[in-house]
Amino acid sequence: MKQQIINIKTNSQTELIDITEHVHQFIESNSVESGICMVYIPHTTAAVTINENADPSVKSDVLMVINDIIPLNKAAYKHLEGNSAAHIKSILFGASELIPVVNKKLALGTWQGIFFCEFDGPRNRKFYIQILACQ
Repeated sequence: MKQQIINIKTNSQTELIDITEHVHQFIESNSVESGICMVYIPHTTAAVTINENADPSVKSDVLMVINDIIPLNKAAYKHLEGNSAAHIKSILFGASELIPVVNKKLALGTWQGIFFCEFDGPRNRKFYIQILACQ
């Protein structure tokens, strides 16, 4: 089993950061032929998702809609830290993704990328990449 922890600095309260290249580099540097790659986010106000990374407007559209559906300052939130919206967004997106590795490459679709989702930034964050390699 191979694992790496990547530190990442986010710059906005809500943000999608393309981390696909970090994961590609990890697979290449460890010469993984095939297996399962897990990307895991150990934060309750951040998440990970897979979506289109070819057109940057997709990221801004996703953030626009998710921030509209789950607004930052809703009077009914009871959580004292004031970041309930970030917790809710994190739950909806999820803390991990599993991606097959086939012939030394992530089995992502043509337009797919892996995104770190910040919902309570800016912050210093981290994410895990772990490979369960097939023999």
